[in-house]
Amino acid sequence: MTLMWDSGKLSPYELSPYEAQDSAGFVAAMRRLKELSGLTYRELEERAASRGDVLARSTIADVLRRTSLPRPEVLAAFVRACGDGERLDAWLATREKVAAARVTTGPIPTPDPGTGAQPETGEAAPRRTRLFGRPRPIGFAAALAVTALALITWLFSADTARTRAALPTDGWVTIRPARTADLCLTDGRDRNGAYGSAVAVQLPCAEAPVPRTYLEPMGEGLFRIQWHHPQFGKGCLTIMGQDQLKGMLEPRQNCDQGTLFRMEPTAEAFRLRPSTSGGCIGIVGNDTTQGAEAIEERCSGGADQRFLLRAGG
Repeated sequence: MTLMWDSGKLSPYELSPYEAQDSAGFVAAMRRLKELSGLTYRELEERAASRGDVLARSTIADVLRRTSLPRPEVLAAFVRACGDGERLDAWLATREKVAAARVTTGPIPTPDPGTGAQPETGEAAPRRTRLFGRPRPIGFAAALAVTALALITWLFSADTARTRAALPTDGWVTIRPARTADLCLTDGRDRNGAYGSAVAVQLPCAEAPVPRTYLEPMGEGLFRIQWHHPQFGKGCLTIMGQDQLKGMLEPRQNCDQGTLFRMEPTAEAFRLRPSTSGGCIGIVGNDTTQGAEAIEERCSGGADQRFLLRAGG
């Protein structure tokens, strides 16, 4: 591999902010980032100042001692000073996710012991009007219609919940062709020998422990597919444009040039849809053999365009 892997920058191979589930885990990831940078508090302060950021050594020392989330501007200055500025958006997005989770899991209002009703809060409380009077009886047909509507709503909600549960979020995964689940998309060479660097091919998962695959959410249901190699660093899968290899996928060092993918659920699997076109990722020639290349092609609904995403790659 000569072109795609970046070994000159801090590699997040063993570190990802997305793995933090709470504020303590997030700060632990920050401490790990400092360790990987090899910088002292004084050096972090000086590097931040050289970029126009304010990051007092006492501030960052205090942040890393505690388990509460840092302010966004402090986090941004810290991440840039540590040399992980390329992933600043990922750090900030994870901070917001953790902060939002703390809000949504806060204390639940205690019901009124006399009525069982939840206490009213906010501006809408005084405007609420209690309606008195006995309800009128409804006919059997109306009752049946209400019951049917409730059943349809429940079934739709349950189906939606199952679909959402199947959607990937982020983290380490393996991407496997659904019909050959013992194979994984990993780095290999095109079988015609037309290209000297890595492209995505299907190989036995047991024989391809690296690079590891990481899904990075980019918003609006889109993901980057990252490859992390212990020697060559990080690359993001990108649709190629060369004539002989057009449509194949390669890992590129500059993730800003990487292709964004939408994961479209279908029959307990996913179709990988590049955001740059209306196509789908499939396997060259609808092949099931080892070494067959992944490629962008017209969406056909074929079996070669269905993939499994398994956590913990």
